[in-house]
This record gives sequence, structure tokens and C-alpha cells, in this order.
Amino acid sequence: MILAVLDDLMFTSKIKTAASQLGLGVTFVRSSAAALAEMRRSPPSLVIFDLNNPRTDPLVTISTMLSDPALASIPTVGYASHVDTNLINAAKQAGVGEVLARSAFTARLGEILKRT
Repeated sequence: MILAVLDDLMFTSKIKTAASQLGLGVTFVRSSAAALAEMRRSPPSLVIFDLNNPRTDPLVTISTMLSDPALASIPTVGYASHVDTNLINAAKQAGVGEVLARSAFTARLGEILKRT
């Protein structure tokens, strides 16, 4: 199971479509609290973050994951606007496993999901 922490309908659709084509299940949540609860209930094989979405507080969620031994080893991928270099650097420093520009994430989505 893959967990996607976002509330952007365009990316929700892209992820759902790609996962469906690969026969993979994805759970979507729209908040940090919901993401952490879902991870603790059933650890996913991958967590995808929309780093540009302040409503889901991705960097705080990552920090919480890394401080919890039960969640720290879950692979993470985050995507952000390519012009938001401060956020991209902050995400890398926060411990996001792979940080991509939105366009690169979209182009590599099938490959990313296959790794799970």
C-alpha cells in the first residue's frame, strides 16, 4: 500500500491512474494527523508528499516520522515546484528520501510506484 499526503485533484488523479495501471493500492490523506495515524495503523511501502501544500504540513510530518522508530524506515518521495529551491533544500535537509520537481515526479511516476 502506498500513502499519498496531498489534496491536489490533478496529482491525485495522476497517482490513482498510474497505481491502478500497475495494480497497486493507494490511500490518500489530506492532513499530517491523518497521515501519521494511517502509517501507524498500517505501515505503507511508500509515502508521497506534495511539498508545496502547507495544509498537509509535509516537513513536520517527515520530522515526526523520522523521530518514531516504527515509521523512520518508511521510504518517502516529495515533489515541489522546481522554482521553490528553498523548499526543495529544506525537504532534503528534513530527510525526505527523494525530492523531485513536479514535472520529474510526473514523468517518473510509474517507475517510482514500481519500486514499492
